[in-house]
This record gives sequence, C-alpha cells and structure tokens, in this order.
Amino acid sequence: MRLSELLVYVPNILNIGAVNADPEVVAPVVEDSRMVEPGGIFVARSGLSVDGHTYIAAAVDRGAVAVFGECLPVDVDCRVPYIQVVDGGLALAYLAAAQAGFPARNLVMIGVTGTDGKTTTSNLIFSILKSAGIKSGMISTVSAVLGDEEMDTGLHVTTPTSPDVQAYLSRMVKAGLTHCVLEATSHGLAQHRVAACDFDVAVVTNIQHEHLDFHGTWEHYRDAKAMLFRNLMAGTRKAQFTDKLAVINLDDAPSADYLRAIPADRHLCYAITGRPGAQVFARKIHYGASSTRLVVSIDGCQSLVIESALVGEFNVSNMLAAVAVARGLGISTGAIKAGIEAIKGVPGRMERIDEGQEFPAIVDFAHTPNALQRALEAARLMIPPTGRVIVVFGCAGLRDPEKRVMMGHIAAHLADLTVITAEDPRTESLDVIMAATAAACIEKGGIEGETFWRVPDRGEAILKAVQMAQVGDVVISCGKGHEQSMCFGTVEYPWDDRRAMRAALRGEPLRTLPTASQ
Repeated sequence: MRLSELLVYVPNILNIGAVNADPEVVAPVVEDSRMVEPGGIFVARSGLSVDGHTYIAAAVDRGAVAVFGECLPVDVDCRVPYIQVVDGGLALAYLAAAQAGFPARNLVMIGVTGTDGKTTTSNLIFSILKSAGIKSGMISTVSAVLGDEEMDTGLHVTTPTSPDVQAYLSRMVKAGLTHCVLEATSHGLAQHRVAACDFDVAVVTNIQHEHLDFHGTWEHYRDAKAMLFRNLMAGTRKAQFTDKLAVINLDDAPSADYLRAIPADRHLCYAITGRPGAQVFARKIHYGASSTRLVVSIDGCQSLVIESALVGEFNVSNMLAAVAVARGLGISTGAIKAGIEAIKGVPGRMERIDEGQEFPAIVDFAHTPNALQRALEAARLMIPPTGRVIVVFGCAGLRDPEKRVMMGHIAAHLADLTVITAEDPRTESLDVIMAATAAACIEKGGIEGETFWRVPDRGEAILKAVQMAQVGDVVISCGKGHEQSMCFGTVEYPWDDRRAMRAALRGEPLRTLPTASQ
C-alpha cells in the first residue's frame, strides 16, 4: 500500500511534515526501531519506558519510509514523511490493522476484560464455541490458539502488542475461523493494543483493586476497562452477527451500574446471587474438593445442570459469564454444558500438582487482593475442617504498593500458615516489599516464626511450605501461575512455579536465579 492509502485509516492526524512523498509501504509497521525493515513504518511514542522519538534517525537509517510520532514536526529531524498524531499507540493499531486488511471485520469478536478471571472465562467461552461446532480462535495472556496451532503470547501477563494482535487475527481469517475470543487487559485497552478490533461482545468479570501504579486511581482503572464497552457501538456491524452485546457481572456492585449505563444493543447480566435484572444466575451450588455442581437458570425459564472440574465461587462466576455470552450468541444449552464440562483446568489457575504426596498442592495466578482471597477460600473447600491452608505468595515491585498491605491482611485472615517470598521484585528492594507484607500480617494477629515466615528465595519458600504440610492440609503457591519468568532488576530470569512445586514435593528445591536477595 502507498502511504497515502494508509493515512485514510489513521485517526487524529494533526500534521504532516515537510517531506512531500508518497512511498510504497512494503514492510510491517513497528514501534521498536530495532525491528524496522526496509520499506516499513516506524511509530514513535512518548511516555513509555523510553521516548521513541529519540530513535527516529535510527529507524530511518534501517529503512523506514515514513514515521508517525506525537511531537511537532519542527522538533523532529526526519528525512522521510513525518506524520504527527495525537496518540501513537492508536495510530500503531490502525496502521497494523490496515496492513492486515482489518481481519476483525471478518470475525465475531468477543472481548473479555476484568481484574480476575479473564483467562479462565476466555477459555470457557472458547470451549463452548468449539462444542457448538463454531470455528474459533483465542488470544489470551497465556497463549494464542489459531485453529489447530497454539503458541505462547509472552513471558508476563498482558495483551500482546497491536501488530501482534492483528497478525493473529489475520491468521485466523486465513485459517477459515469465524469467531475470536480476545482477553483484554487494562494496559492493553489504555494503550490501544486492541483498538481496530471491532468487538461485537464485551464481557467483564470484575473490577477490583489492581494496577493503580499505572492508572493512578480505581476510577481511572475502571475507565480503562470500560473502553471495551464504549468502543462496542463504534465498531463495524457484521453480517454474521449484527448486535453489539454487553455482558456484565451484577455481583460486582461498584462497576455494574457504571457499565450498564454505556450504550449497547443488548445488555446481558449474570450473578451468582440471582440479583434482580440478572438473566443468568446460579442456584443449588455444591462446592466439592475437586469439582463444582450447580444449576444455571437462563431467563428464568431454562435450567442447566453443570458438573465442572473448576472449584471455588469465583469459578462459578466465570462460568456464568461464559453462559451469558453463549446465550447472547444463540448457542444451545447442550453445547454450553458440554463446553464448560470439557474444561478440566486452565494452566496456572488452581492447577493441581501431583507427585504422589498426601495433600493437595496448588499453583494459582492469584496476584491481586481479590484473587488471593478467592483462591484461599477455594483452598479451604479442599480440606477437612481440621486441615490447614498453607500459602506462599509475594508482591511485585514497581506495582501498586497498597496491595502489599491488603494481601498481607488477607493471608493472615484466611490462611493458617503463610510464607512471604519474591514475586518479580524488579528494581525495588525485595526486603522492603516483604517487610510491608509482614507488617500487615502482624496487624492482623500474625506471629513471625509461628504463623508466617519470610523466605526471599521463592523455590526455598515453596519447599518450606511443602515441608510443613501434613495429611489434611493444602499448599497453594499464588502469584505466578503459568508465567515462565521472574524479574530481578531489569532482567527476566526463567521461572515456573509448577516446576518449583514439583521439585519441592520431591524434596529438591528449584532455586530462584539470581539469589533472591538481589
């Protein structure tokens, strides 16, 4: 495509620089100057860890034929056409979508957002679609499923970049898929990584305390999540699914009314409690140690009995969200039941680790206060009343410090024994992070050395928890889940909580690299 053809799709252009040319664009648009290919476009963005405008000359040297940026053209030394835009991230998304032929317009797009439960809910929806015989793909923070192909989407949890998202969608269209489930994080929404995705269904699980280091306030965080719903009506209407559907959790009181006020063709609401206005709700719930049985009511006239391998109240909520989406898509109750019951587990989400030990050992991604509370409540259901919940967790560096206190309070209240350890300390002092959580445990009656311990090395911490466990107890390691790395300083080191738990159960601790005191 010529540059002039691409400009038609880019929103909020402010200025075009002095260089008068219309080059042919034959390589992808990128935001990393090191990834520029001859004939490609470079998008310079401000406000990230580095200022992309300082790399414009390097991008041009590598063969960029045009540059999009947020600074005034007079402030930029650029030898190729320079286009000033309001938001580089938004320009990047639309340029990538245009280069890919706007693949989302050929798919029924289902976006799933929320603080906790996004990945499980996405997997449940995807499984229901497959059970209904619908050719579907999925992009989650764990993996991208493109028909028969599956690939990792990154070491840490966030929505992939907009060029990556558009590339995945393009491959889905080429593979003949008709539907896509896309997990949308608050960062992914705020940074426009899922812009130009033309969503047809917006789903929220819950909006809890998280990522305030990035968003500043809970209200700003909620607004980032709400972008998925605000963008619904602006998206292309498609022949295969013309409605714009909003699926909302009425149990999440602080955000439910706010999201319901955002226009959509249809609002479908779900709730565990059967609140007024919920079209999908649960009753006769039986929580077992390794399964959950419930009856789902749909529109007050259909009842669906589900036996799920997923445990805990939070997973009931995730199932209801998936049922509501399926109802909105017109999927049969038989396919809904089969799809949910086909999910035996999601990587790193209440995942059982079995090395022949006499007690349950669990790895879960719970890294927020709400998720930790729900995980510990679910763990309690797995053991007899005399059993103990032994939890291992940490709090990440360069993230909202309020979580350290909140999660310390929750662990002291809901766990019998707690081991505080590392979870991506980054450039912060691990000792300082652990001290804040330890102080919170003490505030709630915890006694260091009796009910909680500080063990900086995560592998050693998991081993300590395992060594304390007896028949009737449960050990749960929270915070890392499926992730494959842990960040110390600015370096991502290989790490897998599941491998660490298996090693600990064999009495062979998998030690953190580098030494946890760094």
